[in-house]
Amino acid sequence: MNYFNIDFSLSLDPLSLFFCFVILLLSIPSAIYSIGYLKGHYSGKKIALNWILFILFIISMLSVVTVKNVFLFLIAWEIMSLVSYFLVIFDNKDKAVRAGTIYIIMTHIGTAFITAAFLIMFKYAHSFDFEAMRLACQAMPAALKNILFLFLFIGFGTKAGVVPLHIWLPYAHPQAPSHISSLMSAVMIKTAIYGILRFIIGMLGVGDLWWANLVLGLAILSCLVGIMYALMDNDIKRLLAYSSVENIGIILLGIGGGMLFLRANLPVLALLSFSAGLYHLINHAIFKGLLFLGAGSVYNATGTRDIEKLGGLIKLMPVTAACFLIGSLSISAIPPFNGFMSEWLLLQAFFLGALSLSGGLKILVGLAVAAIALTGGLAAGCFVKAFGVTFLGKARSQKAQKSQEASLSMKIPMVFLGVLALCFGLFAPFILGILMKVSGSVLSLDITNIKLSLNNFSVFIPTTNAYASSLQLIIILALAMIFVLVFVYYVFGKAKIKKYNTWDCGYYKLSARNEYTSTAFSKPFRIAFSFFLKPYKKTEKIRDSFYHVRSFKYEVFTTPVFKRYIYDPILQIVFKSADQMKKIQPGSIHLYIAYIFITVIVLIILLNRI
Repeated sequence: MNYFNIDFSLSLDPLSLFFCFVILLLSIPSAIYSIGYLKGHYSGKKIALNWILFILFIISMLSVVTVKNVFLFLIAWEIMSLVSYFLVIFDNKDKAVRAGTIYIIMTHIGTAFITAAFLIMFKYAHSFDFEAMRLACQAMPAALKNILFLFLFIGFGTKAGVVPLHIWLPYAHPQAPSHISSLMSAVMIKTAIYGILRFIIGMLGVGDLWWANLVLGLAILSCLVGIMYALMDNDIKRLLAYSSVENIGIILLGIGGGMLFLRANLPVLALLSFSAGLYHLINHAIFKGLLFLGAGSVYNATGTRDIEKLGGLIKLMPVTAACFLIGSLSISAIPPFNGFMSEWLLLQAFFLGALSLSGGLKILVGLAVAAIALTGGLAAGCFVKAFGVTFLGKARSQKAQKSQEASLSMKIPMVFLGVLALCFGLFAPFILGILMKVSGSVLSLDITNIKLSLNNFSVFIPTTNAYASSLQLIIILALAMIFVLVFVYYVFGKAKIKKYNTWDCGYYKLSARNEYTSTAFSKPFRIAFSFFLKPYKKTEKIRDSFYHVRSFKYEVFTTPVFKRYIYDPILQIVFKSADQMKKIQPGSIHLYIAYIFITVIVLIILLNRI
């Protein structure tokens, strides 16, 4: 056995290099952003501690995606989890500690499943080396492969935030400092996608058809659940955290679709679906990193994350508002920004797949298409709310009225990511060509046999008729805008421009209290999805007398379905079991010695049988 001969060399294959690029692409602007974000809010020792943890965090993530040995992978994975835990509780507030506790418990449950899978693989490979394990997996019985798939998918799905394993994500991401939230949402949860690609697809293969069906089913669920909860939330960072669950679902749609198409002997569609998934992975890293940095600038200026207490910031923070708007357009899949291109390619892959598949698979692919379409519409509504209530209208608090634009070190990273969001939309064909090489290496497909018509602004895949062009979209949008401007000028422009106050519905004095709130905006969606969200409200009246109400407090909540019906019952069972265990721990040293004695005898019997 050579498993103690650990190989410390690094993997530089296309998959590892792709994830290294994503990590560094977000780490550098986040580091620059933290200079202005931390200044004036933390002590010198606290800032130094942040930098130590920040650097360890980056190194651990890079190690996770580059090591070639399972033993080293688990060490890097654990360091990444522990460092991110300390960053979540960095502010040392009660909510942060609670969020960190939920996060560390969930991440170690996931790690336990990953470790169990690796130990089973080690039993067959007799080595911790990736390549040895890959070869050993090929000789495993199908039933064991099914178990390994479930273990690995649960383990990595917990870190990725796949529903229903997402419970930690909306707690942890909002509590971390914003530049860390940006990295956790944009990059860290993507290391779990790396694990799925490396260990499930790369070692176990695409497996049985139910593997793909399970991935697609949970991806659809993640898309819809994530965006529905994001729509309901008024905490801007928690809203963004829930939308990460949605986007992880979109990424997994690409992966699950690729697995399905490969099983159906449609390698070109599998390649397109995988490439679209990887494309959305890097696109999500860009626009979600941008949105979290924008939310951090708002919090830094106003001291609140509650968008009901914001408003009117576009005049006071124009750069932050412009960057947040770009991020909102990108995540809502509005052309010509990057989010549109990856979702458009994914839709094409599924539409073409529906034409090639039959029976229940056609229905499943149709459901995936419907999920992408519905998610896109709900995401647009969600970020109309997030941007409109936060930046438009009148300020709803004194802190919002007195807010100032972010410092230069905070603005530069946001502008940089905003430009990237546009560039990754405009140059989609060039980027897609690179991602197809990465996907080909993961799927072990020779892409040289796949004909591509590729230039700087368009791509055409003759085998599938899939087509994407950014230049044509830009030209169409530009011509449409020019036409509208010319039309408006000649029809209305020559008249004298008159300025009036905003129509106030008959009110003699319009104030922020008359504005459309975030809760009011989400009410139609809350009613439409009430069967799942199970909304309830709390009201409180403060009276001067029976006939006169001095103030009225109205709050609307949604039921955390997965927490209430899955995790709370599990916790109750754990606590009851712990109470029962107390009975066999009365504190008697003689009884404990007896336990040890019995355990040693049982071990001796088992060893003799083995």
